[in-house]
Amino acid sequence: MKVSKKIFLIDVITLMPEMFEAFTNFGVVGRGFKKKIVSLNFLNPRDFTADTHKTVDDDRAYGGGPGMVMMFDPLIKSIESARAKEKTLGIKKRKVVHLTPKGLKLSHKKVKELSNEKGLILLASRYEGVDERLSNWIDEEVSIGDFVTSGGELPAMLLMDALIRQIPGVLNDIESANQDSFVNGLLDHPSFTRPESVRDLNVPDVLLSGDHEKIRVWRLKESLRITKLNRPDLLINKSLTKEESRLLKEIEEEQVQD
Repeated sequence: MKVSKKIFLIDVITLMPEMFEAFTNFGVVGRGFKKKIVSLNFLNPRDFTADTHKTVDDDRAYGGGPGMVMMFDPLIKSIESARAKEKTLGIKKRKVVHLTPKGLKLSHKKVKELSNEKGLILLASRYEGVDERLSNWIDEEVSIGDFVTSGGELPAMLLMDALIRQIPGVLNDIESANQDSFVNGLLDHPSFTRPESVRDLNVPDVLLSGDHEKIRVWRLKESLRITKLNRPDLLINKSLTKEESRLLKEIEEEQVQD
């Protein structure tokens, strides 16, 4: 039996599959599942234990230290179960991605890269992490930022949300994804909707002008302004076009005048 090439197959290894229920039923992500563009399955390491208590962690880490570490055996069996399904469905071997604070920080570039895969196996670990020997079966480690969450479930959902919206057919308007923040290395420009005036706050005249070129330039300039204010690190690593350099200089001159 072979699965359709159009379906993006995700297996999540998690102790708490119930956390994903609302995530799969609403919004853009829910649309991806309803359209059968994305398939999501769960593997609970407790189902791959041999003892009565279904033990998946151990507080006796070699070398000592506080906290519990997720054990090797239930996790490797979870990964092997996902691999067996790949063979049954006749699909390409997927990457195993571990959500952990030790991983590389997630970026739009990485999201786009992962969205081009045929699917993923996500490891949402808990406690102090996993037995390091499991690293031989992990392809990538990803962090969602310089902070720690109670487990990998929320990071897994954030990764999937960002990734699924990049898959063709999920969004009604593909331009919505193409115009997101970070797509061109900048934060997104401000947006306005009706009415034109709210409590003496008006929509900028240029957006009412109907002049598409002026609107484009205004949006680019505001995007640069917001990026310079909130994420100046993005500008350091970005190769600016001549237009972007000119607009950024205008912004800096305006700031001096203020």
